Amino acid sequence: MAPGHETISFLSDYGIVDEFVGVVKSVIRSMAPAVQVIDITHEIAPHDLRAGALALVRAVQYLAPGVVLAVVDPGVGTERRAIAVEVGESGEGVFVGPDNGLLASAVSMCGGAQRAVSLTNAEFHLPGPAATFDGRDIFAPVAAHLCNGVDLAELGDLIDPISLRPGILPLSRDEDGTIIGEVLWVDRFGNIQLNVDPDEIEAWGDRVSVRWGQSEVRTARRARTYAELKPGEVGLVTDSYGLLSLAFDRLSASDQLRLRAGDGVTLAPPV
Repeated sequence: MAPGHETISFLSDYGIVDEFVGVVKSVIRSMAPAVQVIDITHEIAPHDLRAGALALVRAVQYLAPGVVLAVVDPGVGTERRAIAVEVGESGEGVFVGPDNGLLASAVSMCGGAQRAVSLTNAEFHLPGPAATFDGRDIFAPVAAHLCNGVDLAELGDLIDPISLRPGILPLSRDEDGTIIGEVLWVDRFGNIQLNVDPDEIEAWGDRVSVRWGQSEVRTARRARTYAELKPGEVGLVTDSYGLLSLAFDRLSASDQLRLRAGDGVTLAPPV
């Protein structure tokens, strides 16, 4: 038996209205009663792989060592692979979930895959009445067995990590002296996280022109905190994950600017 894990960090799009999260956690508890399950979030919009991958990569650097169980799985029951991916030189962590791009960016953030398996060994699964709840029938028991010290190689067929589905997160680009970016995420306060590093606009000074849509243009001011912004002033604040966010003080930037996740945004020096 390999060394086990004490923690499972769990992310899904299951929500908390139905019983899905509770059932998955109960399956884990029945197989690995000493393990603590930490809920990252279960409020990813249904089937939203992009949002799930973003939440996972934002959180992963702060998660306790152990198993990360992530399930946003619109292809459940199809030929997409169920996988477990070991990270760290000594297998300090393992990601468990569907091979659909959900895990890729977080795995990369942890230094890349050391070993990976397709979860084909049914001895480590629950018998299920259908192929529509792999979170309960495959991913939860596999996560529990990993915590109990089952080695990754016992769980199925070893696969080349290069064959795993790549990440799905967009990158910004420099184009004729402007930065072409995208809205990654809108948090519950309405702050608009962009896929732009502060260093990309450092030379421009405190004022930045922001363009989106057909003709929307606003001038934003670089600020360290939300409270530095004047009433109604658009700010560019470096957020808690080190990326630029469009923000207002105590107002929803998303509501004020009518920007949503996936919208394109162009940043440029002020004219």
